[in-house]
Amino acid sequence: VQLVESGGGSVQAGGSLRLSCAASGYTACNYDMTWYRQAPGKEREFVSRIVSGSSTTYTDSVKGRFTNSRDNAKNTVYLQMNSLEPEDTAMYYCKTVWHGRDFWGQGTQVTVS
Repeated sequence: VQLVESGGGSVQAGGSLRLSCAASGYTACNYDMTWYRQAPGKEREFVSRIVSGSSTTYTDSVKGRFTNSRDNAKNTVYLQMNSLEPEDTAMYYCKTVWHGRDFWGQGTQVTVS
């Protein structure tokens, strides 16, 4: 199992980014995928989860601004981030649990100024 994030970058407040988490080695649509973020000096925090049935949950601070979705044909999960705020600046990670083990991507940096 391998997860590879991409799509991070530097944007101004109010801008948008779409993060991708490309999965390989397993069928991602059959498993939950969770996005986390970690800002400098802070603990890693939950951002959003998409479950195998494609229902989604979000932390309160991103509700209405972020959208978690899947493209099953591409075995990829996306995090569309709109109306970005400086407080969203962090390294973003995707994580799945497969056969009882946690698998994390390497992270992608999002900087909002």
